[in-house]
Amino acid sequence: MQEYTCFNKLFEASVKENWDREALSNYKGATLTYGELAGRIAQLQAAFATHGVGRGDKIALCSRNQANWAVCFLAAITYGAVPVPLLHEFKPENVHFLVNHSDARLLFVDDQIWENLNEAEMPELAAMVQMSTMFETFAPDAPGEDFGPESVEYYDAPLDDLALINYTSGTSGFSKGVMLSHRAVACNIRFAGTTAEPQMNCESEVVAMLPSAHMYGLMFELLFEMTIGAHVHFLTRVPSPKIIMQAFADIHPDIIIAVPLIIEKVYKSQIKPIADRTKAYRYVPILSQTIRKKIREGLIAAFGGRFEEIILGGAAFNPEVEAFLREIHFPFTVGYGMTECCPIITYEKWYRTRKGSCGKAIPGCEIRIDSINPHKVPGEVQVKGDNVFMGYYKNRQATKASFTNDDWFKTGDMGIIDDDGYLYLRGRSKCMILGPSGQNIYPEELEAVINNFNYIVESLVIEDGGSLTAIVYPDYHQAELDGLSGEELEERLTATLPDINKLLPGYAAIRKMEFIPEDFERTPKRSIKRYLYQR
Repeated sequence: MQEYTCFNKLFEASVKENWDREALSNYKGATLTYGELAGRIAQLQAAFATHGVGRGDKIALCSRNQANWAVCFLAAITYGAVPVPLLHEFKPENVHFLVNHSDARLLFVDDQIWENLNEAEMPELAAMVQMSTMFETFAPDAPGEDFGPESVEYYDAPLDDLALINYTSGTSGFSKGVMLSHRAVACNIRFAGTTAEPQMNCESEVVAMLPSAHMYGLMFELLFEMTIGAHVHFLTRVPSPKIIMQAFADIHPDIIIAVPLIIEKVYKSQIKPIADRTKAYRYVPILSQTIRKKIREGLIAAFGGRFEEIILGGAAFNPEVEAFLREIHFPFTVGYGMTECCPIITYEKWYRTRKGSCGKAIPGCEIRIDSINPHKVPGEVQVKGDNVFMGYYKNRQATKASFTNDDWFKTGDMGIIDDDGYLYLRGRSKCMILGPSGQNIYPEELEAVINNFNYIVESLVIEDGGSLTAIVYPDYHQAELDGLSGEELEERLTATLPDINKLLPGYAAIRKMEFIPEDFERTPKRSIKRYLYQR
């Protein structure tokens, strides 16, 4: 195992060095400097002690993205307590259950969630605290005037101690408490600090639009940034494409962490119509170069104009969108990770990555493919390294089932790996469908083809009585603008089935389409909750 410096000490040094610099902002709202952040952390930690909370005790947080969420998390982890981020999309009964399951002593919530919770359902809590008023009610005693950089000293946690518990929000429907060590956190921070190019620093700006309670957003939109003195801007509202693009225009972030859906929506609504109109000219060398350059410049400007690269993760990326963006040399890359790996597993810089790949294993991590021929025959991706979790909280059976006999973590994802170590994912092993002659069918690959057709927002391919059905969420709004009724739209989409099947292997032909009037139910990272639609 490699040696690292734990997050708490990296953050402590950053606070002292960047005392007067801006640390956290609510977009179009209040801002905290690193010194003010340290003062609020000290204020909360004094209240922790007053309420009998000690090192190793659990502190749950359930809120939309905001600066106060970050203050609570940072106060807990640097105190030596164990923060337990809970996704604010969880239903109240789920929050009650997870607070109890995690043995949390404190629960911090925002106003919207507060109204729907019942403290009596969580009898072991010492206090349930509203984030909006916590410095008036829970922690009213601010540090004295002599509080300065020399006052800051955070708990130097042993690397193999539990740092946080993060409950999963995947597509299977059952949340498990992922126990992540300080070593796993430090491994991810070192990766980020040695990989960013040019190196991010105390002048860097970042827009936090992913859920902070999810490891992808928590690690790469907050924790790493806090160790280098960067400025994090929380959107604090539903991250619609319109709001995101406005924030990018205002803040000009240095790096963008996103899920593929954001890029895909921009491509489908703004880029694809231009690309289709100019398709004939793209094969004329001079015109092709001019058109590609114009589209690339416009897209870079739309994302703030200053970023080094966009790092995509959390879901599969549409192959057509990826191919076009690579054609115009747009600076993006696709990584791969899981909550259980805190979260990053593979990554490569945008100018070195390969089409269809999600990069190579990060330093401190190894990957292997459980296959007779890992270069050609897909098998389960398995992981070993400093980033791998300690197990599932109070769930030995699930922990044991997640590891091989020689202690490799079983991701449940299928993939192949090339001779140079680049990983190519094929889909989830749980989602794989067995074809009529034993072929492995990965529905994500079929859905990527279907989603490229006009008026299809999203699709989900399921096995239905021995054949394949595509459940489709159509773009009824755009169809109405184009003069099509809902019934006419569905007839038009059904008529595209032969064209869709021409692009698919014969054993993976779609037999029928079904339509849903509203978007699929999704996890906070925008993956479809597949288990809700299986038959």
